[in-house]
Amino acid sequence: MLEFSKYHGLGNDFILIDNRATPDPCLTPEQARFLCDRHFGVGADGVIFALPGQGGTDYSMRIFNADGSEPEMCGNGIRCLAKFIATLEGNAAPRAYRIHTLAGVITPKLEADGQVTVDMGEPRLLAGEIPTTLVPADQRVINQSLTVADRAWEVTCVSMGNPHCITFVPDVAAIALETLGPQFEHHPAFPQRTNTEFIEVVRPDYLKMRVWERGAGITLACGTGACAALVAGVITDRCERRATVELPGGPLLIEWSSADQRVYMTGPAEAVFTGQL
Repeated sequence: MLEFSKYHGLGNDFILIDNRATPDPCLTPEQARFLCDRHFGVGADGVIFALPGQGGTDYSMRIFNADGSEPEMCGNGIRCLAKFIATLEGNAAPRAYRIHTLAGVITPKLEADGQVTVDMGEPRLLAGEIPTTLVPADQRVINQSLTVADRAWEVTCVSMGNPHCITFVPDVAAIALETLGPQFEHHPAFPQRTNTEFIEVVRPDYLKMRVWERGAGITLACGTGACAALVAGVITDRCERRATVELPGGPLLIEWSSADQRVYMTGPAEAVFTGQL
């Protein structure tokens, strides 16, 4: 019998599993893919495992996407994990956790108002860090041309521990995401595939975003994507360092601090239900 909890961050939903007894995920990627199926399984964008900490951290996080692939990190997912851990500990008081992820150590903090603020670390801007072959490895990918679906798109690329390709458009609602998303994700310029964000700048402090997530497809929200979008907006002189990013599932507050160059994301995480398998 396997117990699980279902959480969501702005509609980006996850199956959370208490995996603290062993250092490796208790499910295979194939089993996770089955559980994420919205017709034959529980239904989710991914399965997240709360594992023992390593290297002095409080816990470790692993995640399998809905297609069975494993991303380095997930911004909405780590907010859900923080709330899940607090429930496991029986302590919902404001506090921070140091979480080991494949993208490095990430620190989510439970706020008194129920929100979760995550120190997402410094963005990585060099092509070799993302990775992409659009420009030489030691250069930034800013306003570069990328041909997708017989059209040249102007893109800026950012890694928040996972790869993001951001393009600014006049109207995000007009984007055929279900058609364009897979073509961006699997473009040969991205050897590890990519998440893709389409961004409409409403004001310098307010962005609208739609996202195609690598391994999950269209989702209602993407935390790392919102962070990458703000960074892309700043380095292309389109937005301020602190802005609201409106996603289909709701808003995230993102700040790229000028003091320490780290990106901070604040948003909700909600428990939906618990169950047994």
